[in-house]
Amino acid sequence: MTGDARAARDAARRAAADLELRRRMREVEQAILARAPENDVEPSIEQIAAVMELLGDPQRSYPVVHLTGTNGKTSTTRMVATLLQELGLRTGRFTSPHLHDIRERIALDGAPITRQGFVAAYQDVIPFVEMVDARFAERGVPPMNYFQMLVALAYAAFADAPVEAAVVEVGLGGTWDATNVADGAVAVITPIGLDHQRLLGDTIDLIATEKAGIVKPGAIMISATQEPVAAEILLARCREVDARPVWEGVDIGVLARASAVGGQVVSLRGLAGDYEDLFLPVHGPHQAHNALLALAAAEAFVGGGEQRLDRDVVEQAFARFSTPGRLEVVRRSPTVIVDAAHNPAGAATLRAALEEEFAFAQLVGVIAILADKDAEGILQELEPVLSEVVVTRTTSPRAMAPARLGALAAEIFGEHRVTVASDLPDAVNIAAGLADAAAQSGGASGGVLATGSVTTAAEVRMLLTSAEPG
Repeated sequence: MTGDARAARDAARRAAADLELRRRMREVEQAILARAPENDVEPSIEQIAAVMELLGDPQRSYPVVHLTGTNGKTSTTRMVATLLQELGLRTGRFTSPHLHDIRERIALDGAPITRQGFVAAYQDVIPFVEMVDARFAERGVPPMNYFQMLVALAYAAFADAPVEAAVVEVGLGGTWDATNVADGAVAVITPIGLDHQRLLGDTIDLIATEKAGIVKPGAIMISATQEPVAAEILLARCREVDARPVWEGVDIGVLARASAVGGQVVSLRGLAGDYEDLFLPVHGPHQAHNALLALAAAEAFVGGGEQRLDRDVVEQAFARFSTPGRLEVVRRSPTVIVDAAHNPAGAATLRAALEEEFAFAQLVGVIAILADKDAEGILQELEPVLSEVVVTRTTSPRAMAPARLGALAAEIFGEHRVTVASDLPDAVNIAAGLADAAAQSGGASGGVLATGSVTTAAEVRMLLTSAEPG
């Protein structure tokens, strides 16, 4: 056989193997999706704990930074992981939900787990999941849901890598969240507000009590500025388990920040020193505060907060940080921004960032919101910065009907500022046309903001970019 023939044969074998792997990946993903959705959750971690025990408790084979809160969790998680990776640690990262590919949720050294790694983790875990499902079925307990399965896969994959640090974002709440079978050496609490009230409670104190459950004995808790009732609950939890509390505005803080081309420049006071004039390639004052929490978490993780990190390492980590779907510009002319804000607190944060960092004379919103969310609260927060809105729906089965969302929007914006579109691609085209028309008639800059849910950000991002996982 000639060299060319051998090369062709090998290429054909690789292509066939890749096709088979993709087929197997689709099968595995469909099997996971067939389980109850992640918002269909039992207030218990018994099942996931039982699976972990059968697997040998892989989540105890590496130290963990655990993050909860209402908004800013994913960005902060990604920042912590980037810092630890820049410090030379093999790092696993678990976030949710994903934008485009389920593998984004489980990352190793910043890259989504490979298809081969995902399938292998599933094959390792599924026999034990089925055993536990059968055992609990005798008690009338439904099988583990979609999110619990992904947590089991992540913890197993991190142990198999193996990682030297896992940075883990909760899915929902804290105490009963599946990720809470791990004990974080560092617990990070981003700002606590109202969200998922059906599952977590409809007051800040109830939600804070649930989220405080990730603070474990002897841990260091890094907390954003909180409402007084939430701060009191977090402090009580720290006293209960002898954890060390670290508070933004007391122990750590944002010293200065200024907008810059492509992001902002921030100066931060961490646990072990000041870090001045760091470029952060993301927009919004909230991201400066996320960066502060991430910096303090990294300091706490590697040196108990007693050792200052090398400034060059911090600078390099922040300079390469990215957080897809969070105040992300995905197109120019007109400028189209996507953001995953899905509750009133997130919408308020988004509005503040838009007012400070973007000078649109005319900004048209593309709004699609899930039916179980506070659509009225989201719309009210965004009304001051949007000239017009095009309301629509995503492909999510949980999406609010455009007609219903349009009626809500008309009450807040006035009917003359609201257009209803039956699907998202049409809505984006209509909004872009409105932004272009405004710019041409008045000579002012026009833009489009697509927001209302993670799904909205993901689907518009996919429409307008060649988006890749992670």
